[in-house]
Amino acid sequence: VMLRNVPNNYTREMLLTLLDAQGLAGCYDFVYLPCDFYRAANLGYAFVNMVDGTAVDAVWKALDGFSEWSMPTSKVCQVGWSGPHQGFKAHIDRYRNSPVMHKSVPDEYKPVIFKDGQRKAFPRPTKKVKAPSGACK
Repeated sequence: VMLRNVPNNYTREMLLTLLDAQGLAGCYDFVYLPCDFYRAANLGYAFVNMVDGTAVDAVWKALDGFSEWSMPTSKVCQVGWSGPHQGFKAHIDRYRNSPVMHKSVPDEYKPVIFKDGQRKAFPRPTKKVKAPSGACK
């Protein structure tokens, strides 16, 4: 799914904490919070792959219309389908060779994967990963 209207100062760790606090621990296997490296802020949306249909229903119920962020903001979360990438494999294929996976990018800006609620190593790239344009803060 795609979460829209995530506060721009939210970090990936804050988003993961929110997901778990909403009872979704173990219900997702991929999370990516795209970031603007110049501002060191996220772009206001996140991609979260849920492990099954029940988990999709749970994230929709928990976060669509959510506004109780851990920081002051008037943003109201909207849950929707992400496109064109749906599913764990599609997300891995999309990001494993992406510049965001370059060694110069700090870990907190990278997508993460999980198995049974435990973080796992992201699959290695299948080709040389180019550095992102612009510097990472």
